[in-house]
Amino acid sequence: SFTPEGGVIQGNPNAPIKIIEFSEFQCPFCKRARPTIEKVMSTYKDKIYYVFRDFPLSFHKEAKNAALSANCAHDQGKYWDFNRELWNAQQALSTEKYTEIANKISLDMNKFNQCVQSRKYDKEIDKDQNDGIEVGVSGTPAYFINGKFLSGAQPFESFREIIEEELAKQK
Repeated sequence: SFTPEGGVIQGNPNAPIKIIEFSEFQCPFCKRARPTIEKVMSTYKDKIYYVFRDFPLSFHKEAKNAALSANCAHDQGKYWDFNRELWNAQQALSTEKYTEIANKISLDMNKFNQCVQSRKYDKEIDKDQNDGIEVGVSGTPAYFINGKFLSGAQPFESFREIIEEELAKQK
């Protein structure tokens, strides 16, 4: 079992269910999984502690830059806004697009550009990826629900089954 350090977090830190997602913004399956993750969060609310970790695949040339830009938005407290915009812009990821998104969500552009240019989060992104590789992640999206591995863009039912099993154990 591993700790979710280095990820961006949503939900209740004391929740009985911890979901760690290894994902990247250029992956079509990761995008397809968004409504499922939203449904999991809205169905189970404060029972879920959700951690998003970066796992840019080498053949997706913009994946690491997209992750870097999102992490730079996190510096200004707007990670999830940036994250959502990246999924919507998946077909058009580029440096220009990240700047456009940063403007759209009202980031301080000087701070954002400085952060991106310094590649401030490259080491953290690499750590996410190495942690993922260590626990057997080879593609995206990959989920760990209380440590149980779920691979790919799975339907809500697959999540529900594991979550219900885990909740039943804790009664």
